[in-house]
This record gives sequence, C-alpha cells and structure tokens, in this order.
Amino acid sequence: MLRFSTSERSRRGFMRSRNSTTMRLTATAAALAVGLVACGSGGDDSSSGKTVTITLEGPNQWSESGSSFGKPWEDLVASFRKAEPNIKVKTVVLPLNSFTQTVSTHLAAGTAPELVFSQVPHKPHMVHPLDEYLAKPNPYIKSGPGSEKWVDAFKSRYYVQGNPKLRNADGKVELVPFNLVGTGIFYNKEAFAKAGLTAPFKTFEDLIQGCAKLKAAGYTPLAMDRSDIGPEWTMRAISGMLLDKHVERLNTFDFDGNPGKATSATGAPAVAEKALTKAVLTGELTTKTPEVVAALELLKKMWGACVDKQWSGNTEGLNGSVVGLRDFSTAKAAMAWGVNFGAGSLNTSKFEVSSMPFPQITQESTPLADGAPPRFGAGVGGTSYMIPSTVKGEKLAATVKFLQFVSTPANIDPWLKATGGIPAVEGATGAQETNAFAEGTWGDPAPLELPVGPTSVTKLSLVEGWLLGTKSMQEQQSYLQDMWTKGAQQIVKDRKWNNEPWAKG
Repeated sequence: MLRFSTSERSRRGFMRSRNSTTMRLTATAAALAVGLVACGSGGDDSSSGKTVTITLEGPNQWSESGSSFGKPWEDLVASFRKAEPNIKVKTVVLPLNSFTQTVSTHLAAGTAPELVFSQVPHKPHMVHPLDEYLAKPNPYIKSGPGSEKWVDAFKSRYYVQGNPKLRNADGKVELVPFNLVGTGIFYNKEAFAKAGLTAPFKTFEDLIQGCAKLKAAGYTPLAMDRSDIGPEWTMRAISGMLLDKHVERLNTFDFDGNPGKATSATGAPAVAEKALTKAVLTGELTTKTPEVVAALELLKKMWGACVDKQWSGNTEGLNGSVVGLRDFSTAKAAMAWGVNFGAGSLNTSKFEVSSMPFPQITQESTPLADGAPPRFGAGVGGTSYMIPSTVKGEKLAATVKFLQFVSTPANIDPWLKATGGIPAVEGATGAQETNAFAEGTWGDPAPLELPVGPTSVTKLSLVEGWLLGTKSMQEQQSYLQDMWTKGAQQIVKDRKWNNEPWAKG
C-alpha cells in the first residue's frame, strides 16, 4: 500500500498547455543562482577521467524543497550510481515560477547542462534528436520490450508511435518521459466505507446518489476551490461524452490546419483547434446546441449534489494538482479532482487514498446520452527530459545511459510507487493508487472539447454565475456564446487565419 508523506508534497502536475495553470516567466538572479546538489555518493574526479559527471536541471514537481527532488529521486540516482559507478548525477532544482525562462535561456546560450526539463520554448537545433538511440537496444533490458529497440520499452499508446505530436518541427523525437501525467478523482477509502459506497462509480446517477450518502455520513462529497480546474475538468468530462455525436460533422481540418480529417493518437476521429474555431464562428456549434445545454444542466446538478455551497470562497490550499486540497487532505471532503503528481500533496497518515475516473453519462441522466465512454486523456507531459545539442562525447554517452536506466521497468518502479507516478514504460506497475488516471478509455483524449473564452478570461468565470445561480440559462448561454466568439476571434488572429473564408464574418 502506498502512503504519501507530507514531506514529499507535490507543487503542480504538468499538463498540456491548454489545461495547465499559466506560469509567470520572471527570471531573476536568484533563479539562475540555484544550488547544485549532488545525488549519489563519491567524489567528482571527472578531470582525471575516472568519473563522468552529468547534471540535470528542472522544476521540483514533488516537494517544496529548493535543493532536492526528494528521497525517492535520490534513491533512484543512487541506484544508477551503483549500476554505473563511473557516472555521477547532480541535480539543479529550479523554481516553479521561473524554470521555463531559465532553461530556455540556457539552451539559447549554449550553457545548458546535460539534461533539461522538456516543457520549455526552444528550437530543434538546440537539443539532440533521440531517434537513433531509440532504434537501438536498451542495454539495461535483457529481454522483452526494449531489448531490441529502446523505443519498444515505452507504452506505444502515449509515446512516439501513438503520439506523433511528440515529434519536433524537424520530425524528430527529442525527449524521454520518466512517467506519464493523468487526471482523475482521488477518493478517501475510509469515507466511502463509512458511507457504504463502492468505488468507482459507474454512472453519473451513481455519483449523485453517492454524494447524498457521503453527506449523510458527515462529509463534503467533492472538494472544490476557487481555481479554474475543478469546474473546467468537470465540464470537460461531461461535455466530452455528450458531444461525441458531433465529432464527425465538425472534423473538417487536420492537426496541421489543412482541410481534411484529424485523427487522435488512438486512431479515432478528433476535432482540431482550427475545426473547432470554425464551428464557433460559423454557428455550427453554439451554446444552444442541445448537448451543450444538457452538459450545463448536469454540471449544475452535480454542484448542487456534491459541492459545498461555500466553494467559491475557498482560496486555501490552491496548488494546481489537487482541487480543494485543504478540505480533502483533512478528511472534510471525500473526493477531489487531481493529477497523479498531487498524490504527494496528500497526507494519508489518517486515511487511505485511491483514485477513479469520472463516471459515464447514461440516458438515465439525459436522453441525449449515446453511450460514449468517459475520456479525459493521459500522456507524456509529466517528468520528461531532453539532452542539449552542446553535450558531446563521454558526457553524451553517460547521459543517454541515464535515460535508458530510468526507462527500465525494474529501475523506475520504486520511484514511481513512491511519487504516485504513472508508468511510461511497459512492465512497470507504478502507484496503484493513481493508475486509474490512465486506465481504459479514461486515458484516451476526448475527441471534442468545448471552446473557451479569450485568454484574459478565466475558465472559472465561464460557468461561475451559472453555478452560483446569478445567471439564468438564457443569460448563461448568451454570456458563454459571447466568450466563445471572442475566444475564437483571438485564435484566428493569433494563428493568422484571417484570410480563411469562414473567419472573415
């Protein structure tokens, strides 16, 4: 059983840019003057050629420490040092609010260390393409996937084969994931037992009825705070099922913006950004579309049944990885939205935590349901690193070895279990308490997501009035349609689609 200690608290799950909290890019002298911490044993005598030292720099996703990624990371690095005594790994911990600019600056200046966090702006020539290495055996895997081609060790559903978006502008693969990132619902197993409930909920009505039982047992059913992500993720899960029937009709551009059809990593049709923008501006998808109306109604029904009436005033514990962290971690609430990195934020010394996906919308809840499964999407975007193109010779060889080591099931599994990680490689089990975030259809992306407003408007504000009862359905539809239109117009301007016939109106 995995228990997460408060000393290993996660600060943030790193998601796709559309779902992530925007980080301020403020570089300061302090950000550049971060401490260099050695993880491993032995001295650094690389100058004599006996030891090769490589350095990894990135943000701390697991703890508030400014000098260490935590004991699980140190144990992982120590196990590598045991396997490769002539290679020493050092870690530079970067502040969350400035790591993006720090790494980007280092890459542009040619001063980056051997491994850098991948989710930063850069150009292909600044990092090593890894395709050549991925096509060769992983020396730490003696048999099975990865023993002939390193790339085969990874879950193809998420990496390279199943995710063409991982390739850069030159068509090359440039990062290696240490884990995956997934989203779902954490729940308090003891609260569920007390309420006589069995997880996971299968249908939306099961969830509504379960919330009533949790209230009767003395719990707030679903933790919520004033962040964007609670309402956004809930609406995304609900609307993703109800809008499924419109995917074929609205799928008019591929992901490169060319006329045609877009296909998701699973091979299923998907609605690309350009197609969704066109649908909004041409009126093919509006806030009066019956499935959009139904999604708003079910969202409000869930809020009334499961969320504390004072949710909009809760600003404590905002951390981007567990919604309503304070209420859930103190056992006031029985469930909470979160990402797997949030596992480290949960003090489970008093109760056990597990996870589940959002339940299915059926015709019991709305006649518009057509059997579409709940989908949200998991994938590469958690802990993943690149090798700068300035790394050469024995340093490059040592760095590739480290990446191969951490993509070996037996080597990475202890770290995954200790941090709530979801495996990126076949054969690793990871933390059972968070694996539900990537299992089954829930791990697939929804083929059609609702439009959003302009970047200056928070996602919370798109539905807040509706949930608080200050807007009628008609008022909500009018306001949301205006936000969708303005958001689409901003996308057209940003993408330079002004000359498209559908964008000129």
